[in-house]
Amino acid sequence: MMSSPVTRTRRIRWDHVTTVVSAAILLGAELIGAGLAAGWALAALFEASWEWELAFEGVFAALAVYGIYRFVVRAKQVEPFTEA
Repeated sequence: MMSSPVTRTRRIRWDHVTTVVSAAILLGAELIGAGLAAGWALAALFEASWEWELAFEGVFAALAVYGIYRFVVRAKQVEPFTEA
């Protein structure tokens, strides 16, 4: 006799999702702003050209985006988005 597979429906925890998304927006605004400011300040410190300023800002903005990504991944472990 074969048993039927148990189907589980996963329920989305919207309270957890909104908490993590809200925190990611706040953190993202701060990180990207700080990254752009750091690129501008570093270019001014070295008296770099406009192209180097954009390069510095791009590198720091990319690091900020990676930081936001890592935050969301870690926050999902603390506040899972679904429950069985």
